[in-house]
Amino acid sequence: MTPALPFCWLPQWRQKDVLRADLLAGLTGAIVVLPQGVAFATLAGMPPAYGLYAAMMPCVIAALFGSSRLMVTGPANAISLTTMALVAPLAAVGSSQYVGLVLTLTFVVGALQLLLGMARVGKWVELVPHAVIAGFTAGAAVLIVNSQVGTLLGLDLPRGLSVAQTLRVVFTTGQSIQALPVIAAMATILINLAALRHSRWIPPILMAVIGGTAITWLAAGLLGAQPATVEALPGALPPLSLPDLRQVPNLVLPALVMTLLAVTEAMAIAKAFARRANEPFDGNQELVGQGWPT
Repeated sequence: MTPALPFCWLPQWRQKDVLRADLLAGLTGAIVVLPQGVAFATLAGMPPAYGLYAAMMPCVIAALFGSSRLMVTGPANAISLTTMALVAPLAAVGSSQYVGLVLTLTFVVGALQLLLGMARVGKWVELVPHAVIAGFTAGAAVLIVNSQVGTLLGLDLPRGLSVAQTLRVVFTTGQSIQALPVIAAMATILINLAALRHSRWIPPILMAVIGGTAITWLAAGLLGAQPATVEALPGALPPLSLPDLRQVPNLVLPALVMTLLAVTEAMAIAKAFARRANEPFDGNQELVGQGWPT
């Protein structure tokens, strides 16, 4: 297998348009990943700071070893939800044991991806039909919305409820819906939809994050309310830790599920965009690129 190093994308930066677009995309990603990474870490039952760590170094390493400029690396909604679903039966969500299990699971999944890439299994992963990925993504979107209903409405709802249970609890809980969270969510969604249609120069998701935040604080002042904020993140990186290999027997099935999910979802979407943009895509190389960061 031919490695993608050194920097297969670097020659394209000789084009000013490409460099300018990449700088804008990098700035947008860096801003958006702040709330996004924290949200995905929360979905996975991890401390919020881990969402930011997962969006930093993996991106750099995968960019060096990958083959496609369109392959996205970092925390994802479906991965976060599945992580909690698989690890929660083994330890209390948020506990130190839970965090250790998730980190060990991450290590095992990365090792499996690396082995699959070196075994040249990538070509078989590319055969997964796009309809399967679309169906999975739509299902994940429903689960994500369901998991965030409490936050959207300002209600304290139990975790792990089904869609039907969430609807029943919302209408029977007796708690009052909070106006400020609803305003914040609706403003962010509407700004994003409007920007998708009318903004040509500024990425819509960037406008949504900045505009939604500004409107939230403005509405908070008018309503005399205090927006709920994320707890202060630590200013230093966490100490290095090794995976607890003694837990690997308990994580074999979760690791297989997570590997299949991570590989099929990310690679299928990246390949579809690569085809549309007439960009090169090597499934085996991408498996290596995604395996090394973890």
